[in-house]
Amino acid sequence: MITVLKGKAGHVMPTTEWESGCWVNASAPTAEELETLRAKLPVPSDFFTYSLDIDERARVEKEDGALLLVLRLPHFQGHSADIPYLTVPVGIIIAGDLLATVCPVENAIIQSLAAGEVKDLSTAKKNRFVLQVLHSTAHKYLDYLREINKIVDKLEDKLQRSLRNEEVMELLKYQKSLVYFTTGLKSNELMLSRLQRNHLFDEHTEDQELLEDVVTEVQQAIEMTSISENILSQMMDAFASIISNNLNVVMKFLASMTIVLSLPTIVASIYGMNVELPLGKHPLAFAIVMGLSLLMSILVAVIFWKKDWF
Repeated sequence: MITVLKGKAGHVMPTTEWESGCWVNASAPTAEELETLRAKLPVPSDFFTYSLDIDERARVEKEDGALLLVLRLPHFQGHSADIPYLTVPVGIIIAGDLLATVCPVENAIIQSLAAGEVKDLSTAKKNRFVLQVLHSTAHKYLDYLREINKIVDKLEDKLQRSLRNEEVMELLKYQKSLVYFTTGLKSNELMLSRLQRNHLFDEHTEDQELLEDVVTEVQQAIEMTSISENILSQMMDAFASIISNNLNVVMKFLASMTIVLSLPTIVASIYGMNVELPLGKHPLAFAIVMGLSLLMSILVAVIFWKKDWF
Protein backbone atom coordinates (compact mmCIF):
# COMPACT_ATOMS: atom_id res chain seq x y z
CA MET A 1 0.00 0.00 0.00
CA ILE A 2 1.28 3.44 -0.95
CA THR A 3 0.26 6.55 0.97
CA VAL A 4 1.47 10.10 0.38
CA LEU A 5 1.68 12.39 3.41
CA LYS A 6 2.90 15.87 4.18
CA GLY A 7 3.75 17.62 7.42
CA LYS A 8 1.59 20.67 8.12
CA ALA A 9 1.66 22.73 11.32
CA GLY A 10 3.41 19.95 13.21
CA HIS A 11 0.96 17.28 11.99
CA VAL A 12 1.16 14.72 9.19
CA MET A 13 -1.73 14.94 6.76
CA PRO A 14 -2.51 12.70 3.75
CA THR A 15 -2.28 14.22 0.30
CA THR A 16 -2.74 13.02 -3.27
CA GLU A 17 0.08 14.98 -4.89
CA TRP A 18 3.69 13.81 -5.07
CA GLU A 19 4.89 17.31 -4.37
CA SER A 20 8.00 18.83 -2.84
CA GLY A 21 8.40 18.08 0.85
CA CYS A 22 5.99 15.14 0.90
CA TRP A 23 6.57 11.68 2.33
CA VAL A 24 5.75 8.62 0.22
CA ASN A 25 5.17 5.58 2.42
CA ALA A 26 5.12 2.14 0.76
CA SER A 27 4.32 -0.72 3.15
CA ALA A 28 4.22 -4.24 1.70
CA PRO A 29 3.89 -2.83 -1.85
CA THR A 30 2.45 -4.96 -4.64
CA ALA A 31 4.22 -5.43 -7.97
CA GLU A 32 2.08 -2.68 -9.55
CA GLU A 33 2.78 -0.27 -6.68
CA LEU A 34 6.49 -1.04 -6.96
CA GLU A 35 6.39 -0.11 -10.64
CA THR A 36 4.72 3.17 -9.70
CA LEU A 37 7.51 3.92 -7.24
CA ARG A 38 10.17 3.17 -9.83
CA ALA A 39 8.44 5.45 -12.32
CA LYS A 40 8.00 8.43 -9.98
CA LEU A 41 11.15 8.23 -7.87
CA PRO A 42 14.38 8.97 -9.78
CA VAL A 43 16.54 6.48 -7.87
CA PRO A 44 18.41 3.29 -8.78
CA SER A 45 16.21 0.18 -8.89
CA ASP A 46 18.48 -1.51 -6.36
CA PHE A 47 17.25 0.89 -3.69
CA PHE A 48 13.86 -0.84 -3.75
CA THR A 49 15.42 -4.29 -3.91
CA TYR A 50 17.54 -3.61 -0.83
CA SER A 51 14.59 -2.15 1.09
CA LEU A 52 12.35 -5.17 0.41
CA ASP A 53 14.97 -7.82 1.15
CA ILE A 54 13.85 -9.24 4.50
CA ASP A 55 17.45 -10.19 5.38
CA GLU A 56 19.05 -6.86 4.39
CA ARG A 57 21.35 -5.37 7.02
CA ALA A 58 21.35 -1.70 8.03
CA ARG A 59 23.39 0.30 5.55
CA VAL A 60 23.91 3.71 3.95
CA GLU A 61 24.28 4.07 0.19
CA LYS A 62 24.48 7.11 -2.06
CA GLU A 63 24.16 6.92 -5.83
CA ASP A 64 23.17 9.35 -8.58
CA GLY A 65 22.46 12.08 -6.01
CA ALA A 66 19.97 9.87 -4.15
CA LEU A 67 20.50 8.60 -0.61
CA LEU A 68 19.34 5.26 0.81
CA LEU A 69 19.35 4.39 4.49
CA VAL A 70 18.29 0.88 5.47
CA LEU A 71 17.31 0.34 9.12
CA ARG A 72 16.29 -2.78 11.03
CA LEU A 73 12.96 -2.21 12.77
CA PRO A 74 11.50 -4.43 15.51
CA HIS A 75 8.36 -6.24 14.37
CA PHE A 76 5.74 -8.12 16.39
CA GLN A 77 4.26 -11.17 14.65
CA GLY A 78 1.99 -12.41 17.44
CA HIS A 79 2.59 -14.61 20.47
CA SER A 80 1.52 -17.74 18.58
CA ALA A 81 4.25 -17.30 15.94
CA ASP A 82 7.42 -19.39 16.01
CA ILE A 83 9.36 -16.16 16.59
CA PRO A 84 7.02 -13.58 18.21
CA TYR A 85 9.41 -10.64 17.79
CA LEU A 86 11.89 -10.20 14.96
CA THR A 87 13.34 -7.39 12.86
CA VAL A 88 12.49 -6.23 9.35
CA PRO A 89 14.21 -3.73 7.07
CA VAL A 90 12.88 -0.33 6.08
CA GLY A 91 14.49 1.74 3.39
CA ILE A 92 14.46 5.55 3.73
CA ILE A 93 15.03 7.07 0.30
CA ILE A 94 15.88 10.75 -0.15
CA ALA A 95 15.72 11.84 -3.77
CA GLY A 96 15.69 15.58 -4.40
CA ASP A 97 12.64 17.09 -2.71
CA LEU A 98 10.96 13.71 -2.21
CA LEU A 99 11.20 11.43 0.80
CA ALA A 100 10.10 7.79 0.69
CA THR A 101 10.02 4.80 3.03
CA VAL A 102 9.77 1.27 1.70
CA CYS A 103 9.07 -1.67 4.02
CA PRO A 104 8.16 -5.29 3.11
CA VAL A 105 5.55 -5.50 5.93
CA GLU A 106 3.10 -3.29 7.76
CA ASN A 107 5.20 -2.12 10.72
CA ALA A 108 3.98 -0.49 13.92
CA ILE A 109 6.69 2.21 13.87
CA ILE A 110 5.90 3.40 10.35
CA GLN A 111 2.18 3.26 11.12
CA SER A 112 2.63 5.43 14.22
CA LEU A 113 4.61 7.98 12.20
CA ALA A 114 1.95 8.05 9.47
CA ALA A 115 -0.77 8.43 12.11
CA GLY A 116 0.92 11.55 13.47
CA GLU A 117 1.73 10.01 16.85
CA VAL A 118 5.29 11.41 16.75
CA LYS A 119 5.40 15.02 17.90
CA ASP A 120 6.57 17.68 15.42
CA LEU A 121 7.29 15.18 12.64
CA SER A 122 8.48 17.12 9.61
CA THR A 123 8.47 15.64 6.12
CA ALA A 124 10.19 18.69 4.64
CA LYS A 125 13.22 18.43 6.96
CA LYS A 126 14.53 15.13 5.68
CA ASN A 127 17.49 14.74 8.06
CA ARG A 128 15.20 15.46 11.00
CA PHE A 129 12.73 12.87 9.67
CA VAL A 130 15.48 10.22 9.53
CA LEU A 131 16.50 10.98 13.11
CA GLN A 132 12.90 10.79 14.33
CA VAL A 133 12.52 7.38 12.68
CA LEU A 134 15.72 6.25 14.39
CA HIS A 135 14.54 7.61 17.73
CA SER A 136 11.14 5.91 17.44
CA THR A 137 12.88 2.67 16.47
CA ALA A 138 15.11 2.71 19.55
CA HIS A 139 12.09 3.40 21.78
CA LYS A 140 10.16 0.54 20.18
CA TYR A 141 13.02 -1.86 20.81
CA LEU A 142 12.95 -0.90 24.49
CA ASP A 143 9.14 -1.27 24.67
CA TYR A 144 9.25 -4.74 23.13
CA LEU A 145 12.09 -5.73 25.47
CA ARG A 146 9.95 -4.80 28.47
CA GLU A 147 7.09 -6.88 27.08
CA ILE A 148 9.39 -9.87 26.56
CA ASN A 149 10.71 -9.57 30.11
CA LYS A 150 7.14 -9.57 31.50
CA ILE A 151 6.26 -12.68 29.49
CA VAL A 152 9.43 -14.45 30.62
CA ASP A 153 8.59 -13.64 34.27
CA LYS A 154 5.16 -15.29 33.86
CA LEU A 155 6.72 -18.35 32.22
CA GLU A 156 9.23 -18.54 35.07
CA ASP A 157 6.38 -18.95 37.59
CA LYS A 158 4.89 -21.78 35.51
CA LEU A 159 8.23 -23.51 35.04
CA GLN A 160 8.82 -23.89 38.77
CA ARG A 161 5.92 -26.36 38.91
CA SER A 162 6.20 -27.84 35.44
CA LEU A 163 7.02 -31.40 34.40
CA ARG A 164 6.71 -30.69 30.67
CA ASN A 165 8.84 -29.02 28.01
CA GLU A 166 6.19 -26.61 26.65
CA GLU A 167 7.31 -23.71 28.83
CA VAL A 168 10.96 -24.24 27.91
CA MET A 169 9.98 -24.18 24.23
CA GLU A 170 8.12 -20.90 24.86
CA LEU A 171 11.27 -19.45 26.39
CA LEU A 172 13.23 -20.61 23.34
CA LYS A 173 10.90 -18.59 21.09
CA TYR A 174 11.65 -15.39 23.01
CA GLN A 175 15.36 -16.19 23.13
CA LYS A 176 15.29 -16.27 19.31
CA SER A 177 13.57 -12.87 19.37
CA LEU A 178 16.35 -11.45 21.52
CA VAL A 179 18.94 -12.77 19.06
CA TYR A 180 17.14 -10.91 16.25
CA PHE A 181 17.02 -7.77 18.39
CA THR A 182 20.74 -7.95 19.18
CA THR A 183 21.65 -8.36 15.52
CA GLY A 184 19.32 -5.57 14.39
CA LEU A 185 20.45 -3.10 17.04
CA LYS A 186 24.14 -3.67 16.39
CA SER A 187 23.53 -3.27 12.68
CA ASN A 188 21.74 0.04 13.33
CA GLU A 189 24.56 1.18 15.60
CA LEU A 190 27.13 0.59 12.85
CA MET A 191 24.98 2.54 10.42
CA LEU A 192 24.71 5.42 12.93
CA SER A 193 28.48 5.46 13.32
CA ARG A 194 28.84 5.84 9.59
CA LEU A 195 26.34 8.70 9.54
CA GLN A 196 28.32 10.46 12.26
CA ARG A 197 31.57 10.04 10.34
CA ASN A 198 29.94 11.51 7.24
CA HIS A 199 28.74 14.55 9.29
CA LEU A 200 25.28 14.24 7.74
CA PHE A 201 23.56 15.86 10.70
CA ASP A 202 26.10 18.55 11.60
CA GLU A 203 24.25 21.40 9.88
CA HIS A 204 21.73 22.07 12.67
CA THR A 205 22.31 22.00 16.42
CA GLU A 206 18.91 20.41 17.06
CA ASP A 207 19.79 17.56 14.71
CA GLN A 208 23.08 16.98 16.51
CA GLU A 209 21.33 16.83 19.89
CA LEU A 210 18.69 14.45 18.57
CA LEU A 211 21.41 12.26 17.05
CA GLU A 212 23.13 12.05 20.44
CA ASP A 213 19.82 11.01 22.01
CA VAL A 214 19.36 8.35 19.34
CA VAL A 215 22.87 6.95 19.89
CA THR A 216 22.25 6.85 23.65
CA GLU A 217 18.90 5.06 23.20
CA VAL A 218 20.38 2.52 20.79
CA GLN A 219 23.28 1.75 23.13
CA GLN A 220 20.86 1.36 26.05
CA ALA A 221 18.72 -1.01 23.99
CA ILE A 222 21.79 -3.06 23.06
CA GLU A 223 22.83 -3.37 26.71
CA MET A 224 19.31 -4.29 27.85
CA THR A 225 18.97 -6.88 25.09
CA SER A 226 22.35 -8.40 25.98
CA ILE A 227 21.41 -8.61 29.66
CA SER A 228 17.99 -10.13 28.92
CA GLU A 229 19.52 -12.62 26.49
CA ASN A 230 22.13 -13.78 29.01
CA ILE A 231 19.56 -14.09 31.80
CA LEU A 232 17.17 -16.01 29.57
CA SER A 233 19.90 -18.38 28.39
CA GLN A 234 20.95 -19.19 31.95
CA MET A 235 17.31 -19.46 33.02
CA MET A 236 16.59 -22.04 30.30
CA ASP A 237 19.51 -24.19 31.45
CA ALA A 238 18.40 -23.91 35.08
CA PHE A 239 14.76 -24.72 34.40
CA ALA A 240 15.65 -27.66 32.17
CA SER A 241 17.36 -29.10 35.24
CA ILE A 242 14.37 -28.16 37.43
CA ILE A 243 11.96 -30.00 35.14
CA SER A 244 14.19 -33.06 35.22
CA ASN A 245 14.42 -32.84 39.01
CA ASN A 246 10.63 -32.47 39.35
CA LEU A 247 10.19 -35.58 37.25
CA ASN A 248 12.71 -37.47 39.38
CA VAL A 249 10.78 -36.50 42.54
CA VAL A 250 7.56 -37.86 41.07
CA MET A 251 9.26 -41.07 39.96
CA LYS A 252 10.81 -41.49 43.42
CA PHE A 253 7.41 -41.10 45.05
CA LEU A 254 5.79 -43.60 42.70
CA ALA A 255 8.60 -46.10 43.26
CA SER A 256 8.25 -45.77 47.05
CA MET A 257 4.48 -46.23 46.86
CA THR A 258 4.96 -49.30 44.68
CA ILE A 259 7.23 -50.89 47.29
CA VAL A 260 4.83 -50.08 50.16
CA LEU A 261 1.81 -51.48 48.29
CA SER A 262 3.69 -54.58 47.14
CA LEU A 263 4.11 -55.89 50.74
CA PRO A 264 0.40 -56.75 51.30
CA THR A 265 0.38 -58.24 47.80
CA ILE A 266 3.30 -60.55 48.67
CA VAL A 267 1.62 -61.72 51.90
CA ALA A 268 -1.70 -62.26 50.11
CA SER A 269 0.07 -64.24 47.39
CA ILE A 270 1.72 -66.52 49.98
CA TYR A 271 -1.53 -67.19 51.82
CA GLY A 272 -3.27 -67.85 48.57
CA MET A 273 -1.31 -71.06 47.99
CA ASN A 274 -3.03 -74.44 48.56
CA VAL A 275 -0.53 -75.68 51.16
CA GLU A 276 -0.41 -75.84 54.92
CA LEU A 277 0.40 -72.39 56.34
CA PRO A 278 0.68 -70.94 59.86
CA LEU A 279 -2.65 -69.79 61.28
CA GLY A 280 -4.36 -71.71 58.51
CA LYS A 281 -7.12 -72.97 60.84
CA HIS A 282 -7.20 -70.08 63.29
CA PRO A 283 -10.58 -68.30 63.39
CA LEU A 284 -8.88 -64.85 63.28
CA ALA A 285 -6.34 -65.82 60.61
CA PHE A 286 -7.60 -63.23 58.06
CA ALA A 287 -7.51 -60.36 60.57
CA ILE A 288 -4.05 -61.34 61.82
CA VAL A 289 -2.61 -61.63 58.31
CA MET A 290 -4.14 -58.32 57.21
CA GLY A 291 -2.92 -56.62 60.36
CA LEU A 292 0.63 -57.87 59.82
CA SER A 293 0.54 -56.73 56.19
CA LEU A 294 -0.69 -53.28 57.21
CA LEU A 295 1.91 -53.05 59.96
CA MET A 296 4.73 -53.94 57.53
CA SER A 297 3.48 -51.33 55.04
CA ILE A 298 3.29 -48.62 57.72
CA LEU A 299 6.76 -49.52 59.00
CA VAL A 300 8.30 -49.30 55.52
CA ALA A 301 6.41 -46.04 54.81
CA VAL A 302 7.78 -44.49 58.02
CA ILE A 303 11.33 -45.56 57.11
CA PHE A 304 10.95 -44.04 53.61
CA TRP A 305 9.48 -40.85 55.08
CA LYS A 306 12.41 -40.42 57.50
CA LYS A 307 14.86 -40.91 54.63
CA ASP A 308 12.92 -38.30 52.61
CA TRP A 309 12.10 -40.83 49.89
CA PHE A 310 8.45 -39.75 49.81
